[in-house]
Amino acid sequence: MDPIRNPYAPGAGQRPPELAGRDDQLTAFDVVLQRVARGRPERSLVLTGLRGVGKTVLLNALRSAAVRQGWGTGKLEARPDQPLRRPLSSALHQAVRELGHGRGEEVEHGLGVLRAFAERAAGSNAKLKDRWSPGITAPAVRGRADSGDIEIDLVELLTDLGGLAADAGKGLAVFIDEMQDLGPEDVSALCAACHEISQASLPVIVVGAGLPHLPAVLSASKSYSERLFSYQRIDRLGRPEADRALSAPAAEEDAEFTDDALDAMYDVTGGYPYFIQAYGKAVWDLAPGSPITGEDVAVAAPEAERELAVGFFGSRFERATPGERDYLCAMADAAVAEAERTGDDSRDPVGAVATADVAAVLGRTPQALSPARDALLKKGLVYSGERGRIAFTVPHFGRYLRDQT
Repeated sequence: MDPIRNPYAPGAGQRPPELAGRDDQLTAFDVVLQRVARGRPERSLVLTGLRGVGKTVLLNALRSAAVRQGWGTGKLEARPDQPLRRPLSSALHQAVRELGHGRGEEVEHGLGVLRAFAERAAGSNAKLKDRWSPGITAPAVRGRADSGDIEIDLVELLTDLGGLAADAGKGLAVFIDEMQDLGPEDVSALCAACHEISQASLPVIVVGAGLPHLPAVLSASKSYSERLFSYQRIDRLGRPEADRALSAPAAEEDAEFTDDALDAMYDVTGGYPYFIQAYGKAVWDLAPGSPITGEDVAVAAPEAERELAVGFFGSRFERATPGERDYLCAMADAAVAEAERTGDDSRDPVGAVATADVAAVLGRTPQALSPARDALLKKGLVYSGERGRIAFTVPHFGRYLRDQT
């Protein structure tokens, strides 16, 4: 097959040629946009799921939908070592520019409040050379969104910018990727701001994406967060959607998969969108021609697995210390043992395992392994959806670890 015409795109956050299985989320979001723009009450949105299920791709697709509706939008990626104020200022600055508001004084005031909010990131006593410039020429509005308390400031900022959007007859949307990496104070501030703008019926929404434990992070910050956001779990694709993700791009290039090839592809990918693209690319490059057969998949699978072992799995495994790697391998062994106890005959059990079982594999106590577990949680390699249990954030990671030993 001609590699130049290969339609598959295994990239981080890169939109696949066929965005299969996400029609319900896109349709529901269009309803949210139109309701908010009309002053109807709607909740902000949170997408959760494992790595590789397409959260970032969907987040970008939702942003594109907002842009098509004439909304002002901005996007940021949360980082555990960076407070929210600066990246949010940049995202909101872009959103205000996209609004295209025609009334100069109101825009000048909104940008001035945004500048005051942004400049407060350096602290009130910071020297001029240490102050961060947000690229806003409007003079800062003193006494608004510049108290230094992120919760107070964010409520004031989004209230003012929400009013600006309402005056323009449009909406404002902020998209936050890796939302679970926000600090506790920033999470609390964001929840408070969403609560305030919702009560005021302002046309502002926040769309966040993160790992499966993100709802617990939000709930720990504000008890009302369970009612504040609409939570949508983004999971692997079902068989029909996975087949469409492969077949539709191939058909655009006058190629096709046989039924046994689609069977084999679903078996090796598990329906995870990133793996569908990775295996699809490898199979296309190595197949002699169309139609692509199950035998072609068998020949190409080792090549795809080698690529994943280096770029997708290996890069994450290398971030762990030797002690943390032992913990990860013990998780994989504990998952297999639990699957055997429960009669799960899948090749790659992906459920959570008890931390006590992981400790038993290593012959240690759970308390003694707490530092390794906490470090892995901070690195985003594992997550805890419930007390006493732990799971990989990356699908097929347990299988990768077992193959390495």
